[in-house]
Amino acid sequence: MRITALAENTTSRDDLVAEHGLSLLIEANGRTVLFDAGRSDALIGNARALGIDLTLVDTAVLSHGHHDHSDGFPAFMDINDHATIYAHRGCDLPHFHSEKYIGIDHSLIGDPRLQLLDSDLDLGDGFEIVTYADDEPLVPIDSDNLEEDDGERRHLELFTHEQCLIVEEGAARVLISGCSHRGIANYMHWTRGLGITHVVGGFHLMRLPLESERIAATADALLAHPVHYTTCHCTGTSQYKLLKKLMGDRLGYLSTGETLEIVE
Repeated sequence: MRITALAENTTSRDDLVAEHGLSLLIEANGRTVLFDAGRSDALIGNARALGIDLTLVDTAVLSHGHHDHSDGFPAFMDINDHATIYAHRGCDLPHFHSEKYIGIDHSLIGDPRLQLLDSDLDLGDGFEIVTYADDEPLVPIDSDNLEEDDGERRHLELFTHEQCLIVEEGAARVLISGCSHRGIANYMHWTRGLGITHVVGGFHLMRLPLESERIAATADALLAHPVHYTTCHCTGTSQYKLLKKLMGDRLGYLSTGETLEIVE
């Protein structure tokens, strides 16, 4: 299995564009699946520089309804005319940070290629979209002052539009999350017993002060599972460095242009 970051907050390559967003290309079991598309068309140029043909993507998944994961999809759809984009219902509602709109690109709303799901979906070939919108959290969900307008009122987010992807190839069973707004510790709790071997994605700790007890608590919660973690995007670089000290070789980072190869 190969997971390549087409867009992420950081990069060590001068020929690639880093942005506050996330887009991952997953190659497994003969399939090529796009998970999120970043916040601009950066994934297009980055893929070209990496020698990746995005017309080979057969399916796309949107992790949640925020612009830094979805706004690259219009550019992607311009060059890929067939991949269906699967999102969870509610991703198309207006989402805000303070008064700033952070929802998905308006051109996606109502597009027939954007398929809204109400439940999990088995995509076949070892790919499964999962959501835990109705599951009781082990630790409280932090809204981080993000809001959603459900058509009747604006309220603090519970991120019920968030979904993850589980990819199985050989003995590897990988949980892929965009921002883990519902809590990475909760996702590990909800997926216990599923044989997850690796986790890839953002942990949304970037606005926490380094002295926050939640960072150490997150490390403890993750270490309780026999899993290797690779994080990125919204975890925050300083927060990642602290997590790395606490988690050692159980934690890595995936920057724009880097590929994680998982062989089990």
